[in-house]
Amino acid sequence: MSATWVTTSSTNVEAMVNSFTAACDRGYLPSHCYFLENPVVEAAIQEAIEHTRVVVETYGGEPPEYHLTSIEDEVEFDRIRTHVRDAIEDVRSRGDEVAVDITPGRKFMSAIAFAAGMRYDADHVFYFYLSSPDHYGSLYPAIPRTATHLYDFTEDV
Repeated sequence: MSATWVTTSSTNVEAMVNSFTAACDRGYLPSHCYFLENPVVEAAIQEAIEHTRVVVETYGGEPPEYHLTSIEDEVEFDRIRTHVRDAIEDVRSRGDEVAVDITPGRKFMSAIAFAAGMRYDADHVFYFYLSSPDHYGSLYPAIPRTATHLYDFTEDV
């Protein structure tokens, strides 16, 4: 069974890759990644893709296959929901495991991703928590583990 990562997007690369790296550190190594992109975040998405590729290879995996859902305006609420739902359905049709990451993005993106992940039965709904603002802007390897927690709302609730 392969693992899949579904997330939204952010102008902050660390918000997209720290949760991913923490999940890999726990043994969740995605072979497919689904990102939501809009014109404002295209460069950050490309940087996040490169980071995630390096992380997977560092943990001994093959480079993931990437799927991008493009929207023109970040407030296309229904399109954000269908991005998550369609990704989960695609993953389920392959018989794979799916994680939805609600860490990056605007609050409404996280809320929609959370609701869709729970409603459509994602195996994991992750949120990467930093206990101190001192580490904002840092990448996961440089953050003390005592300052992080990767919540999985399918388990930790």
